Amino acid sequence: MKAAIVTVGDEILIGQITDTNSGFIAKALDKIGIGVHEMLSISDDRMHILSTLAFLQNRVDVVIITGGLGPTKDDITKTTLCEYFDDHMVRNEAVEAHVVELFERVTGRPTSQVNRDQALVPSKSTVLHNAVGTAPGMWLEKGNAVFVSLPGVPYEMKYLIENEVVPRLVKQFERPYIIHKTILTYGQGESHIAERIEDWENNLPEFIKLAYLPHPGRVRLRMTARGTDEAMLRDRIAAETEKLKVLIDDIIVGYDEEDTIEVVLGRLLAEKGKTIATAESCTGGRIAQLLTSVAGASAYFKGSAVTYSTDSKVAVLGVPQEIIDKYSVVSAEVAEAMAAGAKKIFGTDYAIATTGNAGPSKGDSDAGLGTVYIAFATPQKVYSEKYELGQPREKVIERASNKGLEKIYQEILKN
Repeated sequence: MKAAIVTVGDEILIGQITDTNSGFIAKALDKIGIGVHEMLSISDDRMHILSTLAFLQNRVDVVIITGGLGPTKDDITKTTLCEYFDDHMVRNEAVEAHVVELFERVTGRPTSQVNRDQALVPSKSTVLHNAVGTAPGMWLEKGNAVFVSLPGVPYEMKYLIENEVVPRLVKQFERPYIIHKTILTYGQGESHIAERIEDWENNLPEFIKLAYLPHPGRVRLRMTARGTDEAMLRDRIAAETEKLKVLIDDIIVGYDEEDTIEVVLGRLLAEKGKTIATAESCTGGRIAQLLTSVAGASAYFKGSAVTYSTDSKVAVLGVPQEIIDKYSVVSAEVAEAMAAGAKKIFGTDYAIATTGNAGPSKGDSDAGLGTVYIAFATPQKVYSEKYELGQPREKVIERASNKGLEKIYQEILKN
C-alpha cells in the first residue's frame, strides 16, 4: 500500500514553523505496513489544494492531510474538500456539542458562532472525533483512494492518528508487513563501514534492503524487510543482524531506532550506578543538553559548567592561570584541567570537557579553526584527545559533542 502526506499552511512554506506532523504520521503508517511515497507541503490556496488532491488521486491508496481546519477565514481545507468531492457542508450536532462544552469549560465564556462553525463538515465525510480539540477529523473516499483530513495542531493530529485513523486503516485494508531493524554505529564513516560489510550486503535476500543513515560521528544501518509472512521476516532480520554483528561488533552501540548515543550511554551509566558531569567551552553546553534530553538522566548526570570565557575556566573550574599562559586556552593541558575540575566540583565518577576553536573566527587562542581538545576524567586517569573537525561552526560543535559521548561510552565499558 502507498500513502501520501500533505501539510497545508503558508507558515510552513515561509519557514515560520517546522513540519513535525509528517514524520509522526509516516512512522505510524509504516508500523502498520503502509509505505509513505510522497510528502508535500502546500499553500493555503484553493487551486493548489485541488490540484494536489487530483494529482494524488490515482497515485496512492491513502492521503493524509493536516492543517487548514481552524475557525478563521484563511482555513479553507474543508470548503475545498467539498468542492473536490462535489459535496456540501452540514452541521454535525455531536461535534457542535463537543465544541461548546470544550470551549465554555476552558474559557468560561459563551461559544461564538465562529467556533460553533467548527461543526460544519462535508456531508459525505465520516467524522473522526477529536477529543482534545475543536476541529474534527474527516474521512472521505473517492475512487480507490481514502482521503483523511486532520487538524494541524500536533497533539490533536497525534490523538486522531492513534485513536481514529490507524484503527480504521487496519480494519479496512489488507497490508503487507514492514519490519525494520536499526543498528547504531559510532566512530567510522559510511564508506569505511560499507567496505567492511560489502560481501554481507551483497548477499542479503531480495526482500531485505539496507540503508545507510549518516550523521556527524555516527551511522545508522537500517534493514527493512517487506512481505506477507511476519514470522519469517523477523527470523531473517534477526539472522542477518547476527551476521552483521560479527563483522562490525567493535563499532555497534545500539540496535533500536531510538538508541542514540546519549540513550545508550545513559543506560550504561544507570546499569553501573555511575555518574557523569561536563565542562564545556566550544560546545557551549551541547553535550549536557544531549545527556539531559533522556528521561531519567538525573539519576546519573550531576551537572555542567559552560565555561565559555578564559576567565570562567579559572574561576569556576579552577584551571591554573599558568597552564593557560603556557599552553593556551585551546590545549590538551587545559582540557584535562577542565575535566578534572568538573569531576571534583560535581563529585562524579566521570567527566567530559571540551575546549577549541569552533569558528568562524578565533577566540583567545591561535589554534586553527575546527581544532578541538576533548578530555575525559575517569576513576583511574585524566587524558585528552585532539581533533581537527574543519568547518562550519555547527559541524564542529555537533561532531565534538558526539565524539565526546562516544569516547566516554567506550571508557565506561572498560570498567
